[in-house]
Amino acid sequence: MSLLIRLVVNTLAVLLAANLLTDVYLDGLGSAIVVAIVLGLLNTFLKPVLQIMALPLTIMTLGLFYFIVNVFIIYLVDFLVAGFDVGGFLSALIFSLIVSVVSSILGAILD
Repeated sequence: MSLLIRLVVNTLAVLLAANLLTDVYLDGLGSAIVVAIVLGLLNTFLKPVLQIMALPLTIMTLGLFYFIVNVFIIYLVDFLVAGFDVGGFLSALIFSLIVSVVSSILGAILD
């Protein structure tokens, strides 16, 4: 899938997740695009490092610590992007799940 299509798919997933959750604030389409770009960059470069560092905890919790890594990435995006705000831990967890599922489904349809 080309980079532009992947950006559009991720932006749509971010917009959908922000509209479904009341504790997630998104300033507009421009902020959604920035969130999609920053989220993609963090998932590409930082997330594998965090997963390797958290591997013992992930094994001990039978994979549940992987969700904590996802929440940390969402909180980092919240810190880095001005027009994006996540209200709490559960909102960040559900936001990451919605974005992941919607991106996967739309990516499979468009691929």
